[in-house]
Amino acid sequence: MARVYDYWLSGKDNFAADRIAGDETIAAFPGIRLSAQANRAFLRRTVRYLASSEGIRQFLDIGTGLPTADNTHEVSQGVAPDSRVVYVDNDPLVLAHARALLTSSPQGVTAYLDADLRDTGTILEQAAKTLDFNRPVAIMLLAILHYIPDLAEARRIVAQLLAAVPPGSFLVLSHAGTDLLPEDVAAFEKSLNAHLSAREHHTARPRAVVTDFFDGLQLVEPGLVRVSDWRPDSAEEAALPTILWGGVAKKS
Repeated sequence: MARVYDYWLSGKDNFAADRIAGDETIAAFPGIRLSAQANRAFLRRTVRYLASSEGIRQFLDIGTGLPTADNTHEVSQGVAPDSRVVYVDNDPLVLAHARALLTSSPQGVTAYLDADLRDTGTILEQAAKTLDFNRPVAIMLLAILHYIPDLAEARRIVAQLLAAVPPGSFLVLSHAGTDLLPEDVAAFEKSLNAHLSAREHHTARPRAVVTDFFDGLQLVEPGLVRVSDWRPDSAEEAALPTILWGGVAKKS
């Protein structure tokens, strides 16, 4: 999926099979490319907010995807050069590119883990070599939980990650919604899932279910909204069509 996503963002780090899957999903939902752009803009704005307004200096970015513009460490270290970022993905191509392209500022640290989101314990154990889990951490789960079709498993993953971080930490999450452009989502999902194993099927969920991932946390204004509506920098960003709900919440 990291390589298909790269294709949607007009990247070049993908294979023929990825482009076939990408083209079929574009045919089913032409807006997927703009939705992917909206998600990247959401990442940029949320990381900038957390680094500048909340003083967060540690980021755990799971399912990071292939390097593109405005990566988590670039945004956070642009605000605070001493920021520490751990990227996690299970695509060997992602890790190869990450090690080559995602270089940290001299004051900060950037690390990369080869792990699956489901291996939450391994992620936390390995990330602890770079991040201090006694200090606040921003957990970044952008456009990844909808590839965990079992809702109970998705909830377990989020709960386990949140249990590992102290008060003052944040959860940043975006998730495909069945109630955002529902006909387009259904067509897109049917097309994409033809290329994915049942274990990784794209599973959009309604806003009420996505909201439940933030149980026990304090949502930052404007709450859980379309990613395009989360503090957009311009009218153009706000106008980007998207199938993703997004929110930022604090653990108290």
